Amino acid sequence: MSSYQGGRGGRGRGGGGGRQYDNQGRGGGQYDNQGRGGGQYDNQGRGGANSNWRGPPSHHAGAGGQGASYAGRGSRGQYQQNPNPRAQYPHPRGPQGSYMGSSSGGCGPQQMYAQPGSGPQYQYPDLNPRPPQQPGWVQRGHSPQTIRAVSSHYHAPIQQQQETHRPYIGTVPDLHQANQPRPSAPISQAIAVCGGVATQEQGEAGLEGKMSELTLQQEMPLPPVSTKAYKFPRRPGKGTRGQKVFVRANHFLVQLPGNALHHYDVTIKPLVTSRGTNRAVMRALVNAYQHSNLGGRLPVYDGRKSLYTAGPLPFESQRFEVTLSDEDSSKRERGFTVEIKHVGSADVSHLQMFLAGLQPDAPQDAIQALDIVLREMPSSSNGIVPVGRSFFSDSFGRYKLGEGLESWSGFYQSLRPTQMGLSLNIDISSTAFIESVMVTEFVSKLVGKDLNNIHLTDADILKIRKNLKGVKVEVTHRGNMRRRYRISGLTALPTRDLTFPCDEQGTMKKVVDYFREVYSHNIRYVKLPCLDVGNNSRKPNYLPMEVCKIVKGQRYRKKLNENQTTNLLKATCQKPVDREKSILNTVRDNKYKEDIFVKEFGLTVSDQPTMIEARLLPPPLLKYNDTGAEQECTPRFGSWNMKDKKLVNGGQVNFWYCISFSPQVGGNDAGWFCKKLGDMCRVSGMEFKANPILPPISAQRDRLEEVLKSRYQEAVSALSRLGKLPDLLIVILPNNNGNLYSDLKRICETDIDLVTQCCLTKNVMKASPQYLANVALKINVKVGGRNTVLADAIRRRVPIVSRKPTIIFGADVTHPPPGEDTNPSIAAVVASLDWPEIATYAGTFRPQAHRQEIISQLGEMVKEHLRSFRKKTNLEPQQIIFYRDGVSEGQFQQVLQHEITAIKTACKQLSDSYSPTITFIVVQKRHHTRLFPTDNRFADRSGNVLPGTVVDTKICHPTEFDFYLCSHAGIQGTSRPAHYHVLWDDNGFNVDELQQLTYNLCYTYARCTRSVSIVPPAYYAHQIAFRARSYLDSGSDSGSFAPGSARSSEASSTVKQLPALKDNVKKVMFYC
Repeated sequence: MSSYQGGRGGRGRGGGGGRQYDNQGRGGGQYDNQGRGGGQYDNQGRGGANSNWRGPPSHHAGAGGQGASYAGRGSRGQYQQNPNPRAQYPHPRGPQGSYMGSSSGGCGPQQMYAQPGSGPQYQYPDLNPRPPQQPGWVQRGHSPQTIRAVSSHYHAPIQQQQETHRPYIGTVPDLHQANQPRPSAPISQAIAVCGGVATQEQGEAGLEGKMSELTLQQEMPLPPVSTKAYKFPRRPGKGTRGQKVFVRANHFLVQLPGNALHHYDVTIKPLVTSRGTNRAVMRALVNAYQHSNLGGRLPVYDGRKSLYTAGPLPFESQRFEVTLSDEDSSKRERGFTVEIKHVGSADVSHLQMFLAGLQPDAPQDAIQALDIVLREMPSSSNGIVPVGRSFFSDSFGRYKLGEGLESWSGFYQSLRPTQMGLSLNIDISSTAFIESVMVTEFVSKLVGKDLNNIHLTDADILKIRKNLKGVKVEVTHRGNMRRRYRISGLTALPTRDLTFPCDEQGTMKKVVDYFREVYSHNIRYVKLPCLDVGNNSRKPNYLPMEVCKIVKGQRYRKKLNENQTTNLLKATCQKPVDREKSILNTVRDNKYKEDIFVKEFGLTVSDQPTMIEARLLPPPLLKYNDTGAEQECTPRFGSWNMKDKKLVNGGQVNFWYCISFSPQVGGNDAGWFCKKLGDMCRVSGMEFKANPILPPISAQRDRLEEVLKSRYQEAVSALSRLGKLPDLLIVILPNNNGNLYSDLKRICETDIDLVTQCCLTKNVMKASPQYLANVALKINVKVGGRNTVLADAIRRRVPIVSRKPTIIFGADVTHPPPGEDTNPSIAAVVASLDWPEIATYAGTFRPQAHRQEIISQLGEMVKEHLRSFRKKTNLEPQQIIFYRDGVSEGQFQQVLQHEITAIKTACKQLSDSYSPTITFIVVQKRHHTRLFPTDNRFADRSGNVLPGTVVDTKICHPTEFDFYLCSHAGIQGTSRPAHYHVLWDDNGFNVDELQQLTYNLCYTYARCTRSVSIVPPAYYAHQIAFRARSYLDSGSDSGSFAPGSARSSEASSTVKQLPALKDNVKKVMFYC
């Protein structure tokens, strides 16, 4: 037995009735975050009153009145723990029990909930009958709405879970979360646990018995979205499955200061948008006033509004006058007024409590302040360019990228709260900068032409304008006066023809004459346009390119081309042993022990990386067709091959044809290649007709759309007597020309309704067996086949997933590159169509507001996939597992609130009684954590950690459910593990179950016989989003438009439409 005692209700906003009924015994009270009613349910244990848990069925009665407020005035609750936290009743129904909550105040209305258990069902009086359920969405084997009254951390063994226990999604969102509000353990006990890391067994009480389901006849609305509506799950212990191995991580422990950090607001006038200028102003202020007005304090500054000190300044508010020399203005000096005003302090003790597991929410103010402390020295150093959380300098190393760009080496630095304490994550980084050369030299490199005999085409001018707009230059024709300007555009005329009014009478003078007469400079490149460095508030200001030099240290923010990207990867690619050495050298060179700002604030940074006990998960057993010599396969080191295997479900290609747009591959060569490809498809287990319905042809790329449509009509005519349509078009392309590929895919997938397989000329000419086998894998899933499935899925042995119909989603949002302010962001969502195998995924996409990360039309896409799942399997999914890519930690709460609500609303719209359980997991690849093997026995040939290496201790979140998983074999450079963070879990995964499921799924990626770095549904969503982006990049306005792709309400006039996928295309994995 477990008993819970809630704290005394604080003084909130009063009045609510008996609505709270969670198993923490936090009394009767409203669930909202205004603190109405007795018993606020937040993790602080605030509010509520005495309550005993005695087993289901149960009654819930609560008194209203003055409940705990959002700010938290109530006392901390306590609990007593059963020594066996996973004990279960032998029978689904437990003894009678009750919750009784009270708080200071009058009684509010009460509610009673009874549970069906295994005996007769108790139903709530049907005071508000619902409309009839929609056909096909009635829960099998269930009474109507169900509710689970215990945290889904505590669940029965697999054999007991065959019954469906689907939580009701109603007005109390906290009840269904897979985390319990944190009870207050004694401080001394909590700190003693693993350096402040409390496991599930140590930090949560066990529950005896499994509560049955509650049935409700009354419809209840979805919870309102609020900042306290959803709480992230607590970590349900740590994993135990797999072989123990040790790895090093690029995390360095930081010892905290004991004193509070004082926070000051900074206002600089006139307003400056540049962080660099703001920092220069503050440096000048500190140099002038540190030992007088600032009382000897050495502050740190974020470059915007926040300034921090290790102790209080000798004033609450004060104004300073600062003067700076200005290189960007004709004036030699520029004055600023700086006002510094005290706004509060960041208590480091709260951070220490959070790291020890004694406080639920991270004190971001303290973490932010300490992060600024550690960034102050590199941010203030000459020659170092801060970019986000990274710092770059050409002195660290540089590498030519081509077309006037170069990469600068640098390092990334971020302060993170972890289980072991505060950690400084340091990594090596590189990014692209514009070369500091004369503009004429840059233009020559950009267009690849000699300026002495240059003829610029319209395309050249467009490329130059696009790459130079916004770039800062300094003039060289005025001696030591190197005034700086920002380029706003190019002149329409060449320099030789350009004139401007030189006096008040409007007398026109040629630019070439003006520079010869005033500066004694004869302009050499008169065929080039001039730079326009004027702005909206002044007349145009023309400067010849040859008198302008690009200012050093300007990051290139636009999209790199393919060659530049390849060169950047070469510059950054390091073997694990070399990367780890570079990281350690960076820590040494940063000299944190000598950093005056670090010393001022009392921080200590370790110079040793973190040693972690990781685990090596076993690879899954893969199932292939029984007709092959090898029906099952256990991959080794993350890879396998198709030798002696046949695709588990071979697709059919009965009607196909081929078009070559490559001058090097004529009709005969294309026919030879297609014969070899067809042979490989048949060997792999597909039905692939030997002869095409039309002979292969060669066509000109400038007739792409005409040829595609006319050839398709010929194929349709040839099949008209059979009443069939073509299955596949094989296309041979000359090279990696993005525009040709994008146009082809858009036409075939959104207009013609035909899947295609593109092959490059260089691969067609070789036609190696390995290449043909890989292409066969892609073709198979494009025509509806399956390449392989998990053997455990066939045998119904996958934890959680196999117990009831499950659909797995993947979602991602792709944003336009910097500089493309008019293009929309694109959200893509994929979902599995088969169960229990879970190997086939359908995809869809929608445009949305520019650079918006929240998926605005998620509900519509979820409904579309749920309908497709039911149509394909004749089952409605009772469990949803949702892998969400592309979300940063700062967006977790916002994404969870909006997207979980959208998923639940979508389910309710399909049927009022339809309420599947949901697990929502964020997948992150854009982080800087790296794992390095400590033993060569547990390293692959590239020197990386082995596939299956998982970490859920030390460097992970202090209390929340997250882990790092390296699921792929390193090929080149240092592997980056994927970071999985569970934001919602109705399904009650334990750590081993979710880690193994995620790892196993990484072996089901359709396009290759290798495990991949992130879970396939997230990978597929990423691919679809970029495919949809290519439809926009093709520049076409043709095609019909997707239903539901209307402009979002946030930017109804700016979101471009996307052409819709045709019906046959979106039924298959066209994006592979």
